[in-house]
Amino acid sequence: MLRYVADRFSVDAGGAACRPGQVGDPTIGEREGVPYATLVLDWTCTGGADEHEVRSGLFPDGEGYVKGTKTVVTYEIDGRSGSAALDADHPSFSTAQAWYERFGEFFLLGAEHLLSGIDHILFLLALIAGSRRLREIVLAATSFTVAHSVTFMLAALGLVEVPGTIVEPVIALSIAVVAGWHLWGIWRRGEHAGDLETPGHGHFSLDRAGWIRLGVVFCFGLVHGLGFAGALGIDEAWSWTLLWSLLVFNIGIEVVQLGIIAVVFPLLLVLRRRTPKAGVWVTGAVSAGVSIMGLVWFVQRVSGS
Repeated sequence: MLRYVADRFSVDAGGAACRPGQVGDPTIGEREGVPYATLVLDWTCTGGADEHEVRSGLFPDGEGYVKGTKTVVTYEIDGRSGSAALDADHPSFSTAQAWYERFGEFFLLGAEHLLSGIDHILFLLALIAGSRRLREIVLAATSFTVAHSVTFMLAALGLVEVPGTIVEPVIALSIAVVAGWHLWGIWRRGEHAGDLETPGHGHFSLDRAGWIRLGVVFCFGLVHGLGFAGALGIDEAWSWTLLWSLLVFNIGIEVVQLGIIAVVFPLLLVLRRRTPKAGVWVTGAVSAGVSIMGLVWFVQRVSGS
């Protein structure tokens, strides 16, 4: 293990390579049924240097162990602190880099994570299809954002831990439930599924169904936050440096989420106003497809297949 890490992870000081040395014995732990090794190394650098360069070539695609690995580095060196996300396209960073360069990497990491997570995108589409007013999708998206931000931060910082065997099936079930909610409304009310059942009261102008849906979305958002954190795979003690990087990662997720809403919901709104019947059919078809996918994933994740 020492040879593998030393060959693929390096620290330079002022252009001179630092020498890694092992500290203590490696330990073997387990996460989600998979064994993980923890190896503590100490790099000795000769001479003084104003900046350090860290380079990672750990677990490249060519080795066949995993694909698309990103190495998250949190550092405190020479009075400088920060975090960086390293991958095949960005294998190194310098401690002399500006803070916005490092945060930009976490922003893109968050954006890529949402775009590559088809289950979260389908959940968002189910929210959009079932929202009857612009106010509803804004409130639903805000509720989802607040909920998943809280659990994402707590889980990523190691303050909350829920097994993926519980989180992943619930995420799949949440997709089916939110999509099925709209299908149930269509079955009950037909072409009037997009109308408010009773006049909304209060500042948010939501009817009873709207408030219930908002609560359901918030609860499922808490679970999705655990899913985001689990996919990021950070197992690190609390630090302000890591906290700010995670916040930027989360902002990347939110920007993509809002972008999808800004593109899809206005189109759906125009369709509903011009041809209400077509709007019902389109949203019903989308919800049915999303609900089926959610149920399939739920069965697969529960059975472990």
